[in-house]
Amino acid sequence: MRHMPLSQDALNQLFLEAHTHNANPNPWLPKDVPDALLEEVWNLARMGPTAANNSPGRIVFVRSAEAKAKLNECMDEGNKPKTMAAPATAIVGMDLAFYDHLPTLYPIAPTAKSWFDWMNDEQIAPIALRNSSLQGAYLILAARALGLDCGPMSGFDAAKVDAAFFAGTKIKSNFIINLGYGDDSKVYPRNPRLSFADACKIV
Repeated sequence: MRHMPLSQDALNQLFLEAHTHNANPNPWLPKDVPDALLEEVWNLARMGPTAANNSPGRIVFVRSAEAKAKLNECMDEGNKPKTMAAPATAIVGMDLAFYDHLPTLYPIAPTAKSWFDWMNDEQIAPIALRNSSLQGAYLILAARALGLDCGPMSGFDAAKVDAAFFAGTKIKSNFIINLGYGDDSKVYPRNPRLSFADACKIV
């Protein structure tokens, strides 16, 4: 069954009928997102491919009142209400020392760590950014697959987020995803997308 297309219902849930939930002040239904479900989301998302399985994505799921208060201080004003209302918020970070895990994550190449560990942070950042962005996208699809809605965004002070949630590490924030069960009555009409002809070519 692995090479069979997904059902139309599955495609609708993942893409065609899914919306970003970002209305202010509260786009969310009053329904909790338990820790066990967040773990399920990660266990699906982690299976998506990254370069040499380098997996630089690091996720902080913000749920407690104390953590939400810290995050609130980092958000742009327009993003504060919907973020504070979200049952959970995922901070998608990127580990600039992801290569430390390569002996475990990429055992097919025993010297893989040496491909990266000589680089400085400026050199490693594009690799970490590219692959953690992929993992953040997988996280969105995994959340949707498990019935959640998402509100991905930038609009935050990265330096403040890094100080509040990643202090003392080599992890830097990439972007943020609010998670919950969205109120479909509050979604905006879908914006246009580029057509195949406008965005693609076959050569």
